[in-house]
Amino acid sequence: MVVDPAQLRLLALIERHGSLTAAAHALRLTPAAVTQQVAKAERDWQVPLVIRGPRGATLTAAGALLASHGRTVEEASDRAEAELAALLGHLSLRLRIGTFQAAALHLLPPALTALRHRHPDADVSVIDVVSGRGADEISAGRLDVAIVASWGTPLAPPPHVRAHSLLLDPMVVVLPDDHPLATGQPADTELHLEQLRAESWVSNLAGHAAREQFHDAAREAGFTPTVRFETESYDVAQALVGTGIAVALVSRLALTHAPGTTHRELVRPRPYRQLYAVTKADASLTPLADMLIGLLRDVARDITATWEAPPREEQGSSNSPHGA
Repeated sequence: MVVDPAQLRLLALIERHGSLTAAAHALRLTPAAVTQQVAKAERDWQVPLVIRGPRGATLTAAGALLASHGRTVEEASDRAEAELAALLGHLSLRLRIGTFQAAALHLLPPALTALRHRHPDADVSVIDVVSGRGADEISAGRLDVAIVASWGTPLAPPPHVRAHSLLLDPMVVVLPDDHPLATGQPADTELHLEQLRAESWVSNLAGHAAREQFHDAAREAGFTPTVRFETESYDVAQALVGTGIAVALVSRLALTHAPGTTHRELVRPRPYRQLYAVTKADASLTPLADMLIGLLRDVARDITATWEAPPREEQGSSNSPHGA
């Protein structure tokens, strides 16, 4: 026969409390329901298990034998409940984050600072994750939040993963500071990409979504870009531009203002990347994930506001230079 642990536990409770009514109370059942369960257990085991009397209930020898195993079941159940509570308590304070460099430098620190003020006991970890792997790391349960980017097209995660929009990050042109299009013009003047058709470019590695976006934008502007330098790092791209040997298309968030460079905005519509925070669709076991996403959105709004602020001269500081 198949052993029913619930029957073993019921017999242990009857032995402990000495009555069906008290056992029913412990199980949050009615006395009638417990009586039915005892009758079923006796049919299943094919032996009397409980002796009912005017002063309560006692167990037969067979009932006492099964009750001894029921105590083991109850002890295991209590341990399991305690261990699960401890695990859920730990999970509620754990937050494993994956992100890429620009987000790690500009979005994440203010959000984490605010999170730590609210939950100083939070167990936070951060690792580098390329955008293309973020949803996979969430699906595999290795991360709780992944900050990822999508170039020009909305992110389409699998059904069990949810994408939370954070920031629209426009692409800007980074030029050597002695470039003809960088000198003699206000820094807030927008460029047409076609004005750079004759330039040498530093670009992302072939096959990267940002590289495909760049080529699509150049094609729409009527030219095929001459890419002489390839890198997976916007920092490296800007350092190379600072040498004067090329220009680059870089995300606004990733600007480093490297020595020897300046940047110019592109006319609208301009290329952009969309930043998301990715979590499991059901993040109920990681409540800090939702809190972090709210804080990331606050930081993103602050960053966007600084991008959209008018130059200082337009704000009335006629002696101040235009901000880049």
